Amino acid sequence: MAINNGATAIDAIAGLAELAPAACAIEQDGRTIDYATLLAKADTLAAQLIAAGVSSGAVVAVCLPRSIEQVTALLAAWRAGAAYCPLDPAWPEARLAELVAELGAAAVVSDMREIAGSVPVVTAGEAVAGFTPARISKEDIAYVIFTSGSTGKPKAVEVSHDNLAALIAWHNEAFAVRAGTRTSHLAGLGFDASAWEVWPTLTAGGTLALVDDATRLEAAALKDWLTEQRIEIAFAPTALAEPMVAMDWPADTALRVLLTGADKLTVRPKPGQPFVFVNNYGPTESTVVATSGVVSPHGNGLPPIGRVITGTTIYLLDNEGHDTAEGEIWIGGAQVARGYRGDPALTAERFVTHPEHGRLYRTGDLGALLPSGEIAFRGRVDQQVKVRGHRIEPAEIAAQLNKLSVVEASAVVLRDGELVAYVVPAAAVTASDLRRALGAVLPDYMMPARFAKLPALPLNASGKLDAASLPNPLACALEDGAAPRRAPASPTEARLLDIVRSVIGRDDIGTDDDFFQMGGHSLLGTQVVVRARDAFGVELTLFHLFEGRTVATLAATIETLVMERLASLSDEELRRMAG
Repeated sequence: MAINNGATAIDAIAGLAELAPAACAIEQDGRTIDYATLLAKADTLAAQLIAAGVSSGAVVAVCLPRSIEQVTALLAAWRAGAAYCPLDPAWPEARLAELVAELGAAAVVSDMREIAGSVPVVTAGEAVAGFTPARISKEDIAYVIFTSGSTGKPKAVEVSHDNLAALIAWHNEAFAVRAGTRTSHLAGLGFDASAWEVWPTLTAGGTLALVDDATRLEAAALKDWLTEQRIEIAFAPTALAEPMVAMDWPADTALRVLLTGADKLTVRPKPGQPFVFVNNYGPTESTVVATSGVVSPHGNGLPPIGRVITGTTIYLLDNEGHDTAEGEIWIGGAQVARGYRGDPALTAERFVTHPEHGRLYRTGDLGALLPSGEIAFRGRVDQQVKVRGHRIEPAEIAAQLNKLSVVEASAVVLRDGELVAYVVPAAAVTASDLRRALGAVLPDYMMPARFAKLPALPLNASGKLDAASLPNPLACALEDGAAPRRAPASPTEARLLDIVRSVIGRDDIGTDDDFFQMGGHSLLGTQVVVRARDAFGVELTLFHLFEGRTVATLAATIETLVMERLASLSDEELRRMAG
């Protein structure tokens, strides 16, 4: 059942469960589930949600790992007449609990009961005979996604079923998604691109293939997995897509479309790739995608963000709201979201009615119309930044710092591609203290890479932060407060420490420092893993780094892998290695 004539995504999926019940809907690690079983399991959970008090118009928080069960829970919320809000279980428990409360969730589907507070936690029970799903209209909210907020609180964007239906209709037409089309699912669970991966595929009768967390974070491993799984359409965030399009791909790969987005694209694909590489742009408030365009291997300058997609309109406006060739990007059309949940003032500020162009979302992004008809991204109007594909309001991080009794004032800025926190201490405090405090309430992508200490924040004549006067953070670094750093105890530790310091760009990292607390993240971790493989000749993975976190622990893992490799070699192979 196609998405048209007022149909919603759940209508289409329910239709497929009748028309093609045995078709494979989702694959994960050798497990599969067909459309009929997927809907039946969703109905079983939906009955439990309704029994727990979920009613039409409510929101269900879903905090589960990437899995068949997670997608089932999203569908169950719809079958119960509610919207869903996806939460990533990798986020700190305190933040998850805060988001559940902020959401006003009617129920929580999760293994983490501690995040629910007084909200009912629901799990699937026995199937209910004669279950009748709730009716969903296209005007109802389909999902709620949190984004960073400048007031210190995340913003909850409400996306309706008709917003989602417009995205699905464009995507499936633009990329020829049909019954049996194989699509990957690897976007972050709290990231709106996950809805882009999941629902177009499942409404077209395709197969959604779920990748494991270690593979989805490493470009080479992801390329191999996409090839092995015969994936036809895949999304990869910009930082992963850039190295992937420079790699050699087999000519007979099934991949025909590689989609990217989230960050400014800086590369073009290697000529002769067997797939088209498509750059996309769009805020959460316009249901994931607003512009899209194939990136040519040839051309000068940064690739553009493409052309406006079907059903969407874009206007470049000046400060007076007049059309211009270069200005702020305002988005209109069928994909403009409902607004911000529980915040009518912010909704009125960002979702406005233009006298000529109707209802528009004011993005805060700057763009320029190119002679080709495509749009070039030119940056931001405000202080919002993007880090590893995530929209971040530095003020939200500063707000969390300012809640601490040991901080008198703070400012957070993006400097040389990394977040830097400048603090005016109210009492003795170390960078380690601040990392621990922030780590309890913020996800790792919002953790500042550096902390600097100031006697006072520099202000301009208007009393606002004078960001240009903030000093180099290395010149006023806040003491780390960790135990004295231990010197490397082995050649393996020494070599690995050099690699980690080079990748992160800091010489003050010790063998026992937590990689992720010292400014590391999954994308930098991939570089560490690749360099360590070359240096030591072992099959190190990103999972080993996530598990070990320190140079000392990772060096011990490397030495174990080396010994295991040597033990597996024959006498002849050992003689050859010895020359």
